[in-house]
Amino acid sequence: MRLLLAPMEGLLDADLRDVLTRACPYDWAVSEFVRVSGTLLPHRCYRRVSPELLSGGRTAAAVPVRLQLLGSDPSCLADNAANLVELAPPGVDLNFGCPAPTVNRHRGGAVLLDEPELLYRIAAAVRAAVPAGTPFTAKMRLGVADTSKAVECAQALAAGGVEGLVVHARTKLDGYRPPAHWLWVARIAEAVDIPVAANGEVWSEADWRRCRAESGVADVMLGRGAVADPFLARRLRAHGGAGDCAIDRDAEWAELQPLLALYWRRAHERLRAPHSPGRLKQWLNLLRRNYPQAEHLFRDVRAVRRPAEIDAALVRHGIAAATLPLAA
Repeated sequence: MRLLLAPMEGLLDADLRDVLTRACPYDWAVSEFVRVSGTLLPHRCYRRVSPELLSGGRTAAAVPVRLQLLGSDPSCLADNAANLVELAPPGVDLNFGCPAPTVNRHRGGAVLLDEPELLYRIAAAVRAAVPAGTPFTAKMRLGVADTSKAVECAQALAAGGVEGLVVHARTKLDGYRPPAHWLWVARIAEAVDIPVAANGEVWSEADWRRCRAESGVADVMLGRGAVADPFLARRLRAHGGAGDCAIDRDAEWAELQPLLALYWRRAHERLRAPHSPGRLKQWLNLLRRNYPQAEHLFRDVRAVRRPAEIDAALVRHGIAAATLPLAA
C-alpha cells in the first residue's frame, strides 16, 4: 500500500506538510495548486507554493512533494509544465478536484469534469511537456453535480497520459459533506489501466479499512484525517490496518507538542501578524477531534489576535518556545 498526503488549499501548506511528514512517513505529498491562467509563470511562483523545490523537492523528512497545476488551457498548462520541470520537481499533478466557487467560476478544478474531452487535451498536452521519468498524475472528483461522467473522465485522463489517478469520492456539489462514495473508486479503477488511489472521509483505521474494502484499491490519500490525527498514517504502517490498535493520545500529544511549536514559529515567520494566529487555530480546530488537550488549547486561543498572546497561551499549556526545534 501507498499512503499519500493530500493537497488542501488554505490549510495544508508547506509549513503543515513539514510537520505532518515529520510525524509520519508518506510515499509522497502533493502541493496546493498553482493557478495557470494565460501567462508563463516565473519559477518563484512554483517555489512560493512548494518551497521544497529549494531542497530537492522534498520535505525535511525526505518526503517528495509533487507540484499541482490548475487551469483549463491545454497549451498554457503545457508551457508552464515545461517551465516547472526545469526545477526538477518529484512529480507534476493536475487538479480536477477543487470545488471552490471562485476557482470554478474561472474554469478551474472540479467544474471541468463536465468536459471529458477537454480533460484529455489537457492531459495529453502536459504529458508531452513532462519528460519520461517525472511522475505525472492527476486528482479528480466524481463529477460536477452527479457521477454520470466519472468513468469517462478517468478514461480521458488515462488516455491523455496520466500515470496515476487520485479519486476524491465525492462530486463538486457534495463538497466535503459525508459520505464518500468509495464504490465509485472501484468502478473507476476497473475502467482504467493506471494506478488509482482513494481519497475522502478517512479519519481512522476503521475508515481506512472500509475505504480499501469498498474501493478495492490499496493506495489511499489522507487529507483532513491526517491533519486531525497526525499519527494516523504511522499507525496504519505499523499495524497494517488489521484492527484498531490501542491509542495513547497522551503520549501522542507529548510527541505533537514540539511539532505544534515548530508549526507556530514557521507560520509566525512567514505570515503577517494578523494572519498567523488563524493558521494555528485552524489546525487546533481539527486536532480537537482526537486530543482533549487541543480542545483546551483551542478554547484558550480562540479569541486571541496577537502573536504574543499565542506565545503566552502555548507556554501555559506546556508548549514552551524554548523547546522549539531548530528549523530545518
